[in-house]
Amino acid sequence: MAEFIRIVGARENNLKNVSLTIPKRKITVFTGVSGSGKSSIVFDTIAAEAQRQLNETFTAFARTFLPSYGHPDVDTIENISAAIVVDQKRIAGNSRSTVGTITDIAPLLRLLFSRAGEPHVGHANAFSFNDPQGMCPRCDGIGRITTLDLDAFLDRSKSLNEGALLHPDFKVGSWYWKLYAGSGYFDNDKPLAEYTDAEWELLLHGTGKVPVEWQGGTINSTYEGIVVRFNRVYINKDAAAMSDRNREIFERFTRSETCPECAGARLNAKALSCRINGHNIAEMSALEVTELIEVLRRVDAPQAGPVLESLIDRLGDLVTIGLGYLTLDRPTATLSGGESQRVKMVRHLASSLVDMTYIFDEPSVGLHPRDVDRLKKLLVKLRDKGNTVLVVEHDPDLIEIADHVIDVGPRAGAHGGEIVYSGDVAGLREADTLTGRFLRQATPMKTAYRTPTGRLTIRNATLHNLKNVTVDIPTGVLTVVTGVAGSGKSTLINEVFLAEYPEAIAIDQSAVAANRRSNLTTYTGILDPIRKLFAKANGVSPSLFSANSAGACPDCQGLGVIYTDLAFMEGVKSTCETCAGRRFKEEVLGYTLRGRSISDVLEMSAAEALEFFTERKIREVLRAVNDVGLDYLRLGQPLSTLSGGECQRVKLATELHKRGSVYVMDEPTTGLHMSDVTHLLGVIDRLVDQGNTVVVIEHNLDVIKNADWIIDLGPEGGSAGGEVVFTGTPAELLEVPHSHTAAALRERVAEPHAGLPA
Repeated sequence: MAEFIRIVGARENNLKNVSLTIPKRKITVFTGVSGSGKSSIVFDTIAAEAQRQLNETFTAFARTFLPSYGHPDVDTIENISAAIVVDQKRIAGNSRSTVGTITDIAPLLRLLFSRAGEPHVGHANAFSFNDPQGMCPRCDGIGRITTLDLDAFLDRSKSLNEGALLHPDFKVGSWYWKLYAGSGYFDNDKPLAEYTDAEWELLLHGTGKVPVEWQGGTINSTYEGIVVRFNRVYINKDAAAMSDRNREIFERFTRSETCPECAGARLNAKALSCRINGHNIAEMSALEVTELIEVLRRVDAPQAGPVLESLIDRLGDLVTIGLGYLTLDRPTATLSGGESQRVKMVRHLASSLVDMTYIFDEPSVGLHPRDVDRLKKLLVKLRDKGNTVLVVEHDPDLIEIADHVIDVGPRAGAHGGEIVYSGDVAGLREADTLTGRFLRQATPMKTAYRTPTGRLTIRNATLHNLKNVTVDIPTGVLTVVTGVAGSGKSTLINEVFLAEYPEAIAIDQSAVAANRRSNLTTYTGILDPIRKLFAKANGVSPSLFSANSAGACPDCQGLGVIYTDLAFMEGVKSTCETCAGRRFKEEVLGYTLRGRSISDVLEMSAAEALEFFTERKIREVLRAVNDVGLDYLRLGQPLSTLSGGECQRVKLATELHKRGSVYVMDEPTTGLHMSDVTHLLGVIDRLVDQGNTVVVIEHNLDVIKNADWIIDLGPEGGSAGGEVVFTGTPAELLEVPHSHTAAALRERVAEPHAGLPA
């Protein structure tokens, strides 16, 4: 049996003809600075080829229903096995997707009620809010009802001609507006406030057929009152599936409230009447996992013994990975990236499969140091069952458990893509690489703290699990809000604090839009002023200098590459021969700005562009990009090719050039190497030194060490959290006896990286 995965000549993205061997049935950690090429090896090469070869075992017909994986740019990959990828992508769930449904625990609970519940009301589907037999008839199993907010939709002081309908799809001149203004039912110059009861009824709830003038002709169209039409076109569609723009508009003109018939339980009265030990299925689903386990252990139901045993085991897996504070009815859309990844892990913990390749993308993201210890045990458990475990990770505590470490670098982007170390952890500690050097050194505890200039107070916060929390956030300093997962950090800051202080600049973990056409210039907004500069210098239209508009190469439509669909075979990507990958028409490439074409500019690195441009607005953005350590990124580099850490910093850069007094950052170290964290701390310190207030939600101990003020929430997650455990300086936190953060900090101060020498 082969003992190694062998890779020869990997060239995906920035990889420079990389060759390496990876031991099988061991834990191998890939580390290195963000953007060095770790993900290109693990995901774009190993995982992609494993998935591609697995898919090729199916018939051509079956492959049409499977995701398409192209052949990675590599000479040879040998001895790979089927790969299971557990990444950080948030679980794609709509309003009907919950923790229970995504983990397949909800079907087990429904089966338990069908066998042991009293009175008996039917089979398992009778307890499903996604099945007509079980769902509430009023809210269709959603648990909430949404209604049109007429006060937001209508300006009663105006007439139809004056724009009384405020929704953008109903503006004057639109098709929907013509249905009302051209119906003949109303005086279009009469303010809505003067309408009779009959006119109001007709406007809001009327139906019929009306002739409408449209594009020079007359159409006999269906007339629907505003409420009727809005319910059909907007409310009866899933808001979670809408675009960000449409969802924002939708929320502006609607009101949402708990369904009065089911009280948010999602199920009909018949399903809710069935109980086990006094609890119906909705009540059990609303219990935290730790509480639910205790309730189920008291159930005496021999007829459902195997189901009950399996249910408790699966719930125990959630506790094991640090998610015991979740409830089964929690919508998946509310889970963080770290929570999503751990929920995905539940599916694999009970698997009997062996000799598989498990691939994890920074599984420590969103985890408190206390929970990292639990994660380490899970990874070891997977390895000991006979599996190969590949982990992309920066956390020193996770590097510690590796049987083999591969350090990619030496730097990021074009300056990376090489293997700078391959061997055991002890050898990495002595290696002359960025990772090795940072493992040998410790970030010192801050000893001099900034003096606050004032305070921002949160009073009596009770949202979610917060227990009447009142806390002061000092201004003019760096405040770190920490605590175990589920303790209430995000609720306190992202929901309560930002609601009270909306002027704050929030940098959250929402995804960066990353498609083939989005790049650094489009995302940061500097492409438009660059196009205008080219247009002014050459006396032509700015649209010529957009690869998505008039100037695009006609053969590749401005992509620079051509994607060929080969039907049953995998597609092929090739450089466009017409523009040679430069994306623009030949005539457009002839126009220059200071001797450079638009294609030349887009090929510049952020550092080169900062020297090239003299315009203030462009330079402000570019300076921020350079400040966050992304000076090597090309202006035209697609965002889809960036790592998670790079995307996070791109987002940070778009906010740093703004003028604001309060910054809120949600786990900004996500995806960052230890050296990148040091760079980030420098950026944050400059912000604070300039007179700003910075509030950071974070678990990273190096960030905690650098804080001026700490707010520690806990003591545990879920219902056992939601309290302020400590407020004060990092030095004072060390003396707190009953804080998980304090315990981890004491260990790190005593020994910079647990298990690693100072």
